Amino acid sequence: MAAPGGAARPGAEVVQLNVGGKRFSTSRQTLTWISDSFFSSLLSGRISTLKDETGAIFIDRDPTVFAPILNFLRTKELDPRGVSISLLLHEAQFYGITPLVRRLQLREELDRSSCGSVLFNGYLPPPVLPAKRRNRHSVAGPQIIARLPATTDRAPVRRSNTMPPNLGNAGLLGRLLEDRTLAVASEPGAVRLVCGHHNWIAVAYAQFLVCYRMKETSGWQQVFSSPRLDWVIERVALNAKVLGGALGDHDKMVAVASCSEIILWALQADGNGNEIGVFHLGVPVEALFFVGNQLIATSHTGKIGVWNAVTKHWQIQDVVPINSYDAAGTFLLLGCNNGSIYYVDVQKFPLRMKDNDLLVTELYRDPTEDAVTALSVYLTPKTSDSGNWIEIAYGTSSGVVRVIVQHPETVGSGPQLFQTFTVHRSPVTKIMLSEKHLISVCADNNHVRTWTVTRFRGMISTQPGSTPLASFKILSLDDLDGPAGCGAGTDIGPFGERDEQQVFIQRVVPDACQVFVRLSSTGKRICEVRSVDAAAITAFTVHECEGSSRIGSRPRRYLFTGHANGSVQMWDLTTAMEMLGKPPEAGGLTEEELLRQLDQCDLALTGPAGPPRPPNTSLRSQPPHRGDPPSPSPKLHGQPHGAPPNPRSLTL
Repeated sequence: MAAPGGAARPGAEVVQLNVGGKRFSTSRQTLTWISDSFFSSLLSGRISTLKDETGAIFIDRDPTVFAPILNFLRTKELDPRGVSISLLLHEAQFYGITPLVRRLQLREELDRSSCGSVLFNGYLPPPVLPAKRRNRHSVAGPQIIARLPATTDRAPVRRSNTMPPNLGNAGLLGRLLEDRTLAVASEPGAVRLVCGHHNWIAVAYAQFLVCYRMKETSGWQQVFSSPRLDWVIERVALNAKVLGGALGDHDKMVAVASCSEIILWALQADGNGNEIGVFHLGVPVEALFFVGNQLIATSHTGKIGVWNAVTKHWQIQDVVPINSYDAAGTFLLLGCNNGSIYYVDVQKFPLRMKDNDLLVTELYRDPTEDAVTALSVYLTPKTSDSGNWIEIAYGTSSGVVRVIVQHPETVGSGPQLFQTFTVHRSPVTKIMLSEKHLISVCADNNHVRTWTVTRFRGMISTQPGSTPLASFKILSLDDLDGPAGCGAGTDIGPFGERDEQQVFIQRVVPDACQVFVRLSSTGKRICEVRSVDAAAITAFTVHECEGSSRIGSRPRRYLFTGHANGSVQMWDLTTAMEMLGKPPEAGGLTEEELLRQLDQCDLALTGPAGPPRPPNTSLRSQPPHRGDPPSPSPKLHGQPHGAPPNPRSLTL
């Protein structure tokens, strides 16, 4: 490699460049001292040139970024001049300036590692593709269909962006069948959904499901893999433990749904799974979850399906079109299109089978009868004692947020309206009432409003009442209707227990390999998570796993990210929350210190530090010819000359 440019030699050829409309003058020697660069090919005639009216060679690139690149070719020193490192790296790769590319890559790797950051907690490789499932046409247990009297209050209302349009059962089923077929062909190995329960997680791919269990001694281990299905999985529900449940140790179940079909498996302690049955809701399943041992499936069209683990019955009932739901203890609450909130006591399912009635009871009706598009229930400490103190926050299609409260004095008359907020102008898509905060999200690019909640002896209080806290957006450009996407797998949250700080997960663009974890109360960034293998993040969830049996052990909160290559990566959010607000400890080199150090050596002749080369290598077995000059290459951290370059593992 020739020496870089500098003072032009007498008779040196001057080259005029027009880069993006800005003139640069330099010498041929400066541009061509790197033999395999863009400029060497350009000036040797291997690349055709385009000249402007003055005869200057025109290059259609950014002149602002080209200036520090030309300065590097002149002086071999890097001065970014305010240009971002990533943009400078991109242009250096275009021009083929290899020494500069390596220097910038080392700069980018300063805070990155293939082993992840301090928050990285584990890596689950892509599973083996299972065998195809044998078709089964039988449905476990009898099916019971019950219908409420037809309601006349089904006029269309403005829907939020989380609710699919009502195309009619036949048309919607047809479109979903077509979309799920396309999804198989596009990304069959990408993770579509991740959900957790206790120390288990379920990971759904396009056509099969894998369950993992975490043990203190062995970490995360795969314990179940479903057969390969004929359709694309769109919903997943996992039940790993029910405290005091009637099934004892046999309460572990996992279910998947696509379109109107649901498959349920029982998970055994040895890791095997038995298919319980295949159930049909008759309309697209838009929510699938467990309440205790009961598997619940709902659809916005106005159907609810329930499978009872004790009676083995699958029951379907017509209700008012459903827009939202939440579970509180054994109660299932439904926010509906007619402005009403209904509740179902799940414990009474076995007792109500004779009259085929799920006992759907209206709890409250919105004063303006706007559709209830988001719903959140908070059980106060009084709930466990008296069983009749409950707080509910809900949002409507008109953007109104309301809080209703039921306490012992109002049991006979139902919940009473407590507070109303009219701060959203778009339908409310999410709402969360927790111990300390009220959080609402609307359809305007995930606009978030938060309030602090005042409590007295654990119960919400009007003195001084809820006060505004923050307003921000969780911008996400996910394509919820794309054939290869799964909107349920990239739900922004909020995630977390209601007596703790909750978080949003923000993935800005669909193919991003990084997500941002932000406090749900203020929007403040807690941390940034970037996949350790640069694979795009296709699904994520936050789940709290139980602590060990050791004294002082406590549950830990994890972020699980599923990726386009089929892997699952885990991140410790408990540590991230503890580090929030703490100043970083002084440690490695700063960006400027690293660049100054790299300026002192030729990176083309260096490699990362590593173990000494064994004496029987081919390089050591051939002595140098007499008279050969010694190698002039400088070393980083004692790196032997001739070691294979691997800038990603350079010790910084």
